Amino acid sequence: MCGIVGYCTGGGGDFRLDEAIGFLRLRGPDEQRTWKGEAAGLGHTRLSIIDLSEAGRQPMTSDDGRYVLVFNGEVYNFPDLRQRLEALGEKFRGHSDTEVLLKLFIRDGFEECLRQLRGMFAFAVWDRNERTLHLARDRLGVKPLVYAATPKGFLFASEIGALFALDPALDRRPDYRALDHYFTFQYIPAPMTGFESVRKLPPAHAMIVKDGKIGKIWRYWRIDATKQDDLSFDDACEGLREKFLEATKIRMISDVPLGAFLSGGIDSSITVAAMARLNSQPVKTFAIGFEEERFNELPYARQIARHLHTDHHELIVKPDAVAALPKIVEHCGEPLADNSTIPTYFVSKLARDQVTVALTGDGGDEVFGGYKRFYQMSLIDRVEALRLLPLWRAARRLTVGLENLVKPEKRHRRFPVNKLDEALGMEPLARYKHLIAFFTDAAKSALYTPAFARAAGASGTDEYLAHHFGATRGADAVNRYLLLDMTTYLPEDILFKVDICSMLNSLECRSPFLDHRLIEFVASLPGGYKVKFPKRHKHLLKEAFKDWLPPGFMRRGKKGFSSPMSDWLRGDLKSLMQERLLAEKRLAPWIQQERIETYVSEHLSGRRSHSERLWLLLVLAEWVSLFRVPL
Repeated sequence: MCGIVGYCTGGGGDFRLDEAIGFLRLRGPDEQRTWKGEAAGLGHTRLSIIDLSEAGRQPMTSDDGRYVLVFNGEVYNFPDLRQRLEALGEKFRGHSDTEVLLKLFIRDGFEECLRQLRGMFAFAVWDRNERTLHLARDRLGVKPLVYAATPKGFLFASEIGALFALDPALDRRPDYRALDHYFTFQYIPAPMTGFESVRKLPPAHAMIVKDGKIGKIWRYWRIDATKQDDLSFDDACEGLREKFLEATKIRMISDVPLGAFLSGGIDSSITVAAMARLNSQPVKTFAIGFEEERFNELPYARQIARHLHTDHHELIVKPDAVAALPKIVEHCGEPLADNSTIPTYFVSKLARDQVTVALTGDGGDEVFGGYKRFYQMSLIDRVEALRLLPLWRAARRLTVGLENLVKPEKRHRRFPVNKLDEALGMEPLARYKHLIAFFTDAAKSALYTPAFARAAGASGTDEYLAHHFGATRGADAVNRYLLLDMTTYLPEDILFKVDICSMLNSLECRSPFLDHRLIEFVASLPGGYKVKFPKRHKHLLKEAFKDWLPPGFMRRGKKGFSSPMSDWLRGDLKSLMQERLLAEKRLAPWIQQERIETYVSEHLSGRRSHSERLWLLLVLAEWVSLFRVPL
């Protein structure tokens, strides 16, 4: 696991490779090296995981000197690939996956190389003869890759901040359309970033740059939504156990200490259970909790640790832990308002004290249907197919009226009461967007200043979702929404968050649930295997692994890995929130100041909780401040 950075030009260009490497040092504290040629430069920060010797050093040059590689991530099937290459006559200096990747690229070519890789990666190969740069990102988007095409040349890096270190003159103007997405989703989707000048290479994409100019960008992998397997449920459970154990086994290959996050949820518990079956020694597990009981899952984590006899370690995150906010925002490089960045950062910090690699349960919710919205959307679709939605709306209206009569002491409510009620009158994709939106389209219209609204233009959030939803045609209703989450929320929020927060602590995270072969298998199974009516999420996962965990554990409710942000904004974060949003009025050119003041006043008084919206605004204000974004 590492940080990578580089540039290529048509001739000339003054880039600060050493400064960029310095920015990425936490991603690879073991070694920092650079390579410079006539029209290109590459840099690498190394977190030594496989082959700790000099033979694993990067940038890595081919035997003939023509190709130079920088690589971030892991190729889990590198032993099999190496065996095939050796049978073809290739000789190796060391035993790293980096060397296997470089030789595979040279022998089989870029596209065939990508087809064979099984892992998480972002890499770049410079061809000195052809003055051509080849870049690629893994299928699920576990590892990030950002770039900027400028008049001086093409720049790329693992993080946005490294691009500005590489070229301090890089334009810092915000991308207003991207920020409009942020207000809806709490993240900015690829290929956009918070800056007009910077783009992300989307997951499962590759690109070729020649003489400093982008020549080609294409998608090299997509889940086949039309593939449907007719396995029985029992056979599907057996197949899942087999594939998950194998995916876990190849992720346990490491030359450094290895452990696992154990949140107490189903996904991380299954991951640790698989590791325990594959390892003769107790698995090192790491969990964090909060003083606020409704967010604290430590009792569940302890239950699993006792059951699996792990070497367990815990940390209570205090409210002053939010001091990590500026560091997280700086390395995200753009606003990301997922408040679970805070616990993710601190569980990574806890784990790094004892291990260099940690396995996680990331991806379980998106692959198997762990969120409430999957059940809600598929249920509404079913009711709509039966043409009973008008009856549902009428029943809800009647129910709300009856509740007002029965409980006159409570504040009377009007239909629609909540987002689900409002979604009943919408088209399917609009429903999905409405259920996940942090600011609805109507709320954004009331929030933006006229200047910001003009700069953002017509919202592109519908088109973004429609683009990804269109690729799910042929799947059943449940699977369509699972696939939508896997190509939007999972890479743009969950995986981005984990990468940044773990690498800030020089920790490598791996998840068996993100194995693309396992995902292809699960995606081919009926949606009803995953979300079972009434209201059972992750049905397949729970049934397949119920014997691995304590009796009754699979019946516990879902808490989610988040922080007590509502309390923190009234406590430790209060002064920073007031300073950024009220005293400095940092967002006043973009956001209606009176609206911000209303949110703050109502939240601090306890009249209403605006924690999600205020956190989103605070993160945006911090980003504007740290990156000197012109308003």
